[in-house]
Amino acid sequence: MSREPALAPEKQKWLDAFRSVRDETERRAAPLTPEDQIIQSMPDASPIKWHRAHTTWFFEQFLLTPHQPEYKPFDDRFAFLFNSYYVSAGPRFSRPQRGLITRPDAAEVTAYRGHVDDAVETLIRDANDALMAELTPIIEIGLNHEQQHQELMLTDILHAFAQNPTFPAYDANWTLPQSRGAAEFVAVPNGIQRIGHGDTSFSFDNEGPAHDVLINPVSVSRSLVTNREWLGFIEDGGYTTPTLWLSDGWATVQNDPWEAPGHWRREGDGWRQMTLGGERAIDLDAPVSHVSYYEADAFARWSGKHLPSEAEWEVAARAGLLDDAYGIVWQWTRSAYAPYPGYAAIEGALGEYNGKFMINQMVLRGSSVATPDDHTRVTYRNFFYPPHRWQFTGLRLASFS
Repeated sequence: MSREPALAPEKQKWLDAFRSVRDETERRAAPLTPEDQIIQSMPDASPIKWHRAHTTWFFEQFLLTPHQPEYKPFDDRFAFLFNSYYVSAGPRFSRPQRGLITRPDAAEVTAYRGHVDDAVETLIRDANDALMAELTPIIEIGLNHEQQHQELMLTDILHAFAQNPTFPAYDANWTLPQSRGAAEFVAVPNGIQRIGHGDTSFSFDNEGPAHDVLINPVSVSRSLVTNREWLGFIEDGGYTTPTLWLSDGWATVQNDPWEAPGHWRREGDGWRQMTLGGERAIDLDAPVSHVSYYEADAFARWSGKHLPSEAEWEVAARAGLLDDAYGIVWQWTRSAYAPYPGYAAIEGALGEYNGKFMINQMVLRGSSVATPDDHTRVTYRNFFYPPHRWQFTGLRLASFS
């Protein structure tokens, strides 16, 4: 019986990491039919099949093509179909029309993934020390990039299933983790504090450089806002009181129109919520989810409180003051997504990853139930536009009184 030759520990580490992340993508896609994998329920979402192919194209484009001269692409047409926003990497198919790509089908995307996986594994095995030093940063960002898409796979299919009047379940046994938070406000360490990524572990470029910030006296809620609290906002006319809303938020409420968080549906005198486990009665004690920045800001105003800034959130998290900081819902902050002092995007096409989006978006901190377990850290800066709410997004409050 033949066995693979032993690899140097560093190579084996990256080979195991590559296999683990790639397998997790397929595990998340496994409950879905080929029909499920093609649907695109709105321009901001993408088909599951596209996520699987795009994350594969990423390794083909940025790892294999530059570093494996004998590599032959699986299909020369795929670069156009599965590039996302990397202008430097070539032309792209229209994002809002990704659901029209019925072919290649899901089985061919599986074959594409296998083709690229084999080539990447060969590249890792055969690389000398100098080449491996060049490959490692690309492999690492590629794996973290794929983990971001693993989260999007769940939120995008949830949005699609929420449009289906039969309310299908992605996983009938799925549950949102219960909040462990205590309903109290605690003082955040104030004065000059250090935030941002400052060590040699992996981070995205937008997480640094580490720098000093001034934290004024402020308290932050240990707990996340719950559905029970949100129902109080609804019943008190929160969605019908213009003075609670930013102007753009009020316009959004009127135009859509909104009367509750995303995936909520009124039934009789109560509410039901679409989840990855199908439609269920609202769990009053669960953290509220699928709320936009506009809604979070209006709720904070209604509560007589504020949203924390991202600096306040990070300082509080580092001090161990936040319950449920990770693994339930991302938490909106009142901070605009902008570069840190001294920020510089990395060179080349990968420099398009974060920096060019630093406009008109708001920062979220923490992580959600859909975030892979090893894809969280205190410096992580997620960002979305203020009306977006198809992610697992919630909030905690801050107070200056």
